[in-house]
Amino acid sequence: MVSDQTIADHYSQGELGRKILDALMTLGVDPEHLDPDQLATVDEFHIGGRQATVELLDQLDLRPALRVLDVGSGLGGTARYLAWRHGVEVTGVDVTAEYVEVATSLTRRSGLSKLVQFRQASATTLPFSDGSFDRVCMLHVGMNISDKAALFAEIRRVLVVGGRFGIYDLMRVGPGVITYPVPWAGSAATSFLMEPQRYSELLAQAGLPVQAERDRRGFGIDALHEVRARVARDGLPALGLHLVMAPEPALKIANMLDSLERAVLAPTEMICIAQ
Repeated sequence: MVSDQTIADHYSQGELGRKILDALMTLGVDPEHLDPDQLATVDEFHIGGRQATVELLDQLDLRPALRVLDVGSGLGGTARYLAWRHGVEVTGVDVTAEYVEVATSLTRRSGLSKLVQFRQASATTLPFSDGSFDRVCMLHVGMNISDKAALFAEIRRVLVVGGRFGIYDLMRVGPGVITYPVPWAGSAATSFLMEPQRYSELLAQAGLPVQAERDRRGFGIDALHEVRARVARDGLPALGLHLVMAPEPALKIANMLDSLERAVLAPTEMICIAQ
């Protein structure tokens, strides 16, 4: 079984925080007084970015003071958006120490530390007591987790009865070879893609039956083409996901887009309610 450290090594860069701050200063942004919207181009590390985040979270029946867990929180974009727009209390967990460090720094600089915190932890052994959260979200994370049964069992354990769990993952929807590298993996050794039907089965077994499911392949293709067209027209922006995906961000996006266009993969939403 691939270790959490192996996955963390794929994402770690060592100077990501400095690169982001340098880019912000290049844009004339005060790095000590950030607006979460100013970070959306770099901290929403999933297909469709902020739009995908909003459209998933809008299905979770959010209201102020709810306790929300963001599994695989990355640089904290989703967690900060949750607190900023919905007034909820958010805890983010990620296996990558550098991501937790950068997420914590950007959250402080955004003035959201009272509502948002981050911890380095494995998604399959969450460091929280039973029923600690009212909502859970997970965006583009399952592709790196081989034991999804353990993942879903842990999420169910920390989620209250009746709580909602929102997923936005890349899932395998057809036959075909996937060319690596892609944003979440350098090779097939750390890529654990699964069909939506199998997700549904494992979720139901964990007590998280799927209430709604949506294939977002068309949305994903359009979003990736838009990114490539913008870069072709304007060049790489000072602040963008190319900083997070280095090295070879263009190749990773091209390979991912190829799998979507051949209907091998599709970003897929699932909304579950804990029983």
